[in-house]
Amino acid sequence: MNTEPHEPVGIDCDRCVVRSPAACGDCVVTVLLGGPPVGIEIAADEQAALDALAAGGLVPPLRLVVGIPERRTDSA
Repeated sequence: MNTEPHEPVGIDCDRCVVRSPAACGDCVVTVLLGGPPVGIEIAADEQAALDALAAGGLVPPLRLVVGIPERRTDSA
C-alpha cells in the first residue's frame, strides 16, 4: 500500500471514457453512491481507504478512465 500523500481525485463520470452500464456497475462510485454522480472529489485519505477496501475484495476499484483532450493544431 502506498503511504505517500496524494492529491484529491476529482471524479466526473461524464468524462469517463469507459462509461457504460457494464463498467459503471462494477465501479466503486456506483457501488457506494448508487449511480454515476454529476461530479465528486475524493480526498487522499478517502482514496487510500477505497484502495484498501478494493485490495481486500470488499468493493470494486475505481474504474474512472479520463481521455486525453485533443490538441488543436493550426494549419498555416
